[in-house]
This record gives sequence, C-alpha cells and structure tokens, in this order.
Amino acid sequence: MSRAAAAAFTLAGLCAAAAAIAPPPSARALQPLIDATPTGATLSLPAGDYLGPATIGKPMVLDGAGVARIVGDGHGSVLAVRADGVTLRGLRIERSGDSTDRIDAGIVLQGRGHVVEHNALDDVLFGIHLQGTNDSLVRNNRVHGKALAPGLRGDALRLWNARRNRIEDNAFERARDLTLINSPDNRLAGNRFRDGRYGLHVVFSPRLAAERNRLEHTGTGIVVLYSPQLVLRGNRVAHALTDGGAGIVLKESDDSTVEGNEVLHCAVGLKLDTPVEGRGSLVVRGNHFAHNIVGLFFYGEAGAGQFDDNRFSHNLTTVAISAPGAGSAHRWRGNQWDEYQGLDLDRNGIGDTPHEVLLWADRIWMERPMATFFRNSPALELLDLLERLAPFTSPVRVLHDPRPRLHGAATELETSP
Repeated sequence: MSRAAAAAFTLAGLCAAAAAIAPPPSARALQPLIDATPTGATLSLPAGDYLGPATIGKPMVLDGAGVARIVGDGHGSVLAVRADGVTLRGLRIERSGDSTDRIDAGIVLQGRGHVVEHNALDDVLFGIHLQGTNDSLVRNNRVHGKALAPGLRGDALRLWNARRNRIEDNAFERARDLTLINSPDNRLAGNRFRDGRYGLHVVFSPRLAAERNRLEHTGTGIVVLYSPQLVLRGNRVAHALTDGGAGIVLKESDDSTVEGNEVLHCAVGLKLDTPVEGRGSLVVRGNHFAHNIVGLFFYGEAGAGQFDDNRFSHNLTTVAISAPGAGSAHRWRGNQWDEYQGLDLDRNGIGDTPHEVLLWADRIWMERPMATFFRNSPALELLDLLERLAPFTSPVRVLHDPRPRLHGAATELETSP
C-alpha cells in the first residue's frame, strides 16, 4: 500500500470513528431543560434526540413517552440521578462510555424512592446502576449491552449497598452479570436475561427474594455467596454450560429456600458448598433438574439440607460429590428419580424400597479430575460393574430417600393445605 493510500485509509477510519461518536445534528442539550424544570414537576420531552450526559439533582419526573432519545458522548454515564423521588419513564438511552473503572452506565441512581420504568437502554457498558439506592422500583425496562466479549462487558443491572428495591419484569441481554453486592432485602421478579457470564451474581446480600426469573445462555445461572435467608422460587435456568456451568450455586448461604425452580441443560444443576460448621439449614423442594451433565454436586462438609419432592430426569449423572462424606447429612423424602429401580406393588405411587445412590468405581472421576475424560466410557462402566459384582472397596453412600416418588404420585407436600 502506498503512503497516499495508507493516509487515505487512516483518514477514512478517523472520519468513520468521528461519525460514530458525533452527536445527532438536530439534538438538543438535555441539562438546561432539567435545570429549568421546577422541583417536583414533570418534564415531558417531545420526540427527538437529546444530548447527555445529564444529571438530575431534585425530585421530578422525566418522561420521554417512548419517543425521546438521550444520547451520551461516549464518555461516562448517560443519565445520573443524585436526589430522592425521581421518576424516569419512557426514555431511550444510548451510548455510555466504556470504562469499567468508572462504571459507565446508561442510568446511575443514588438516593431513595425512585421509579424507573418502560425505558430502553442500548449500547451501554453497564445498564442500570443502583449505587446506595433504597426503596426504589425498576420495572419493564429493556437493557441491551455493548457488543463486547462477555468478560469485557459491564453488568446489565448492578446493586451496590442498595436496600429494599424491587426489580421486576425487565429484559436484559448481552451483558456480563446481574449483580448484587452488600445489598440486603431486595426482590427480583419476572426478569429475563440471556447472553451473559453469570445470570444472577449475589454477594453478601441476605434476604434476597428472586422469583419467576428466566436466565438462559449464560455461563452460570445463579451464584449466591455468603447471603443467608435467600429465597429462589419459580425461576427457570437453562443452557448454563461455561464459566463453571452450574444452574444454581450456593456457598455458605444458610437458612435459605430453593423451591419450584426448573434447571435444564446445564453443566451442573445445583452445586452446594456447605460451611465446615454445618450451621443453618437449606430447603430444596419441588424443583426439576433435567438434561444436566450432573444433576447435583456436593462440595464441602456434610450439610444440613432437606430435599423434598424434587424431580430428577435425564441427567447424565444424578449426584456427584467432591469427597467421601460430602453432603451425607442431607435429608431426602418424596423425590422422583428416573434411575429408581424398585417396584410399587401396592400402587400407591411410592416406591416399596428406598432409593439409594452408592458410588463404586464411578466415583473415580470425581476424586481424580484427570479421569473425567473417561466418564461414562465403556472402560469405566465395565470397571464399575465388576466392582459391584465383586467389591474390592466399600461404596460411598451419597443419599438415602426412604419414600421415593414415582411418576404421577401425589406427595404429602402436594396434598397439604
């Protein structure tokens, strides 16, 4: 390439980049309009483009009716709220900066008592960031992140030191995580998230209620660390196969309930890491784990969980453990196992004999990670069969369900008021 051609090519590239970050020619500055709005009043934006970044420092309503677009300059956050009692409604927000250090976002909230609803955010690094925000409602928004590799993206939703907020019926796509850090007493319900790293990442955030959320095509579904009194109910996690690949991961989150969830086609359906002290309790009830590579994986000490009325179907391995004794203290009752080999001669829908999971030679791949390559191979299956016929080691009992439920059987849980 000649110098002239190279110069022309470089100039064309610079012009294209400049055009990409240039504001729309007819755009109006948004900040003067906000400054001119009286405290507590409503600023209704006519259709058109408005220039960000902008900051709201007083209670007010900013309403775009779905036709007003706020365009950032590609540096920092597009719209920041530094007051109490602000409503953001019907806005199209685009083009945040790309700095994870600054947490460049479409919307940054501080204060309390906000309502953020029916907004559409595109080309933003972080979507909606609640920074020390309390008692606010975020609902029916759509967030679509920047076209970056998952590890380089920001969180579609980020709560830091935020309490008693409701995050409901939002659609998140192409982002890193939905993250809660040091944020107790929040509720996430009816949200959808796909194409991310962690679907829901919860750290030091006790008493979270996460219900009816749908997380699909993320590296890992729901990860909860050091967050007791959690409720996970009625969620659907599917296709979590990378970055650890578990549908639900719980580590040292005592006194929690995991109920009525559906976990499909993940590397691991439910992964539990129980504290050494074995304190607290965990209720795992009425969930469906299907088509996972491993249905349940127990890591750590004995545990103190109660597993009732769950259904396990078409998992490559139903239960795996990190070492003998892991998960041995969990209590089981009324679960449905597709690998149950007993009979139901009295036809009451309950197996006549208990269901037990014993690990023979098939635990080699659990204790020796290098042997995982041979899992379910003919050689390992043959070794397992020979050991069952003529045991040369004692098997490890992983679980004992005294009343396994057969398909279609009503349990005490289902029939109780």
